[in-house]
Amino acid sequence: MRGRDDESVSFKAMTDRRPPRGNGPKRLQMADIARLAGVSTATVSRALNNSPLVTDETRTRIAELARSLNYTINVDAKNLRLRQNRTIAMVVPYDPAARQRVSDPFFLSMLGSVADVLTERGYALLLSRVDAADLQSAAQLYDSGRAVGVIVVGQWRQHAVLDALADRGVPLVVWGGQLPAQRYCTVGCDNVAGGDMATDHLLLSGRRRIAFFGDVELPEVALRRSGYRQALVRHGVAANPALELHASFLPDGARAAVDRLLASGEPFDAIFACSDVMAMTAIGALQERGLKVPQDVAVVGYDDVPMASYFHPPLTTIRQAIDAGGRALVDALLEQVDSGSIPASRIVATELVIRGSS
Repeated sequence: MRGRDDESVSFKAMTDRRPPRGNGPKRLQMADIARLAGVSTATVSRALNNSPLVTDETRTRIAELARSLNYTINVDAKNLRLRQNRTIAMVVPYDPAARQRVSDPFFLSMLGSVADVLTERGYALLLSRVDAADLQSAAQLYDSGRAVGVIVVGQWRQHAVLDALADRGVPLVVWGGQLPAQRYCTVGCDNVAGGDMATDHLLLSGRRRIAFFGDVELPEVALRRSGYRQALVRHGVAANPALELHASFLPDGARAAVDRLLASGEPFDAIFACSDVMAMTAIGALQERGLKVPQDVAVVGYDDVPMASYFHPPLTTIRQAIDAGGRALVDALLEQVDSGSIPASRIVATELVIRGSS
């Protein structure tokens, strides 16, 4: 969230500037006031709405500038958006490289949780997909008035874009990992603790050569690897880069990782995979190659999707509290819509669920 460091522009400097000339009369926009004032659109919005996040001096200066330019807030439009519109957009980004579909069990579980909570609160859900490389387009759902706020599932290597959306005042909450100095609100599980619990369980079970499968360019996965390494250090087991394998969320990402691991000749007796689908795919690949789970290789997944307990063998996994996560996402977003300020990020609990695969 932007602080007060962008508010030190003199009133004379603001009034010496003029809005851009077009090819005819054009209604002054809040973005024009922000440009003339040398502050963010979010700061102008807060100042004109008497937000306590803006100093009295800045609030007065921006109000005087708006008055000198005959700018007024369109109260009817604001009321229509904030009071009559009861729609929240949920964006599940599409990464062409990963091809993870909305039908992915984790996405379906999160979608169901958010939809249930919104229904309780009297809101409608608008589901949308955007290219993960073009996450700024998610703001169009808010800018167009189709939704009063946006929930994004995953950061998808777009941390800077999400910061920028928060800076311009888009009501936004992201399911993901909390990163240093981020300016948007995240809700997510304790990924470091989850990675630690999974690895600790395998180590306590006598496994010592534990492979890690995941795409660490994704913030949540990188945090899970941090927990994996943390547990190894605590147990006095040296980390082995050869056992850390990039595995995408492609349908065959884990299968390809198993093939590379076996071809390398590097001994291993366990796998910690960063999703349940990845873990189940890895188990299938191991079994096809004559290895028994858990006798030869123990496997732990992540998420605890519904099918995990019905798999053969039933999957040991790290349970994310999806119901609590969906509720926290909605709570944080509606708080932001109501107050205009970005709430603190929230972490939901993780839990080790031990089953037959380990």
